[in-house]
Amino acid sequence: MSADDEPPRAAAGDPAPGWRDDDVTSHGARVGRRSGAYGRHGEGGQDFQDDQDGTNVGVDSSVNDVAADSSDEQAPRPAARTSRGGSGASILKETGIILVSALVLSWLIKTFLVQAFFIPSDSMNDTLIEDDRIMVSKLTPGPFDLERGDIVVFKDPGTWLDGQVVEKPSAWRSAVNDVLTSVGLYPQDAGEHLVKRVIGLPGDRVACKGEGEPVTVNGVPIDEPYLAPGAIPAQQPFDITVPADSLWVMGDNRQRSADSRYHMGEPGGGSIPMDNVVGKAFVTVWPVDRMTVLHNPGDTFKDVPDPS
Repeated sequence: MSADDEPPRAAAGDPAPGWRDDDVTSHGARVGRRSGAYGRHGEGGQDFQDDQDGTNVGVDSSVNDVAADSSDEQAPRPAARTSRGGSGASILKETGIILVSALVLSWLIKTFLVQAFFIPSDSMNDTLIEDDRIMVSKLTPGPFDLERGDIVVFKDPGTWLDGQVVEKPSAWRSAVNDVLTSVGLYPQDAGEHLVKRVIGLPGDRVACKGEGEPVTVNGVPIDEPYLAPGAIPAQQPFDITVPADSLWVMGDNRQRSADSRYHMGEPGGGSIPMDNVVGKAFVTVWPVDRMTVLHNPGDTFKDVPDPS
């Protein structure tokens, strides 16, 4: 073959025989088509992937790295654990809310509905004895009317507790008791309160002719089954008409009770103002063996007429 017949050589930078220039990537790698076998690597060691029409597409390895990083960022991260300190603070907060709510509820109940008291003396034996804990409804008097025979707790009208010795607790115990009493968690002491049974309502005429005689209300003798064993209705005669908005009260243990009979020379003639009544005792709650409902002895007063 002569030199003239020699096939032309490829100039430097020209594509290899069999290639057709279609495009050039940003890194100078060629993207083309070639019939026959498909190469797996491009210029500079770039990886190629075969697409469906046989085109080898150059893939920069740095793109794979970025995709991997992006995949890692999009993967769900495990939820952060609650620290023990945060959990403890939450428990303390919830406990505080519960305690405050309980105290507020107790105060509301004590103020408007029910209050606890304990019995310090034997003036109401055997219905109530020393250290009994009773619950008093503040709805009576109020929405509900008092009736003859009800047991009531009332504030001293002025001199009923004079001369009585009450054991005083220590200063710190007294302070604690005051706080607990104010929210209804401790029974009200007897420092200024008394407990007796209602015998006469406003306008009633209550009388007794003396020792061995029954008490009469509006002229009708009453049978008193609640009296302490051995007690008599009264030792001294009396005859009193209960003023308006007042009550005549007597203890069940008559010979041990400084009740209305002993204060007839005072304003009100021994009767107590209705406004001094805290409420009606309706149940004994402590001790457990004495737990009982304090029923009104309705039969005792069923024949008593209204005051004329």
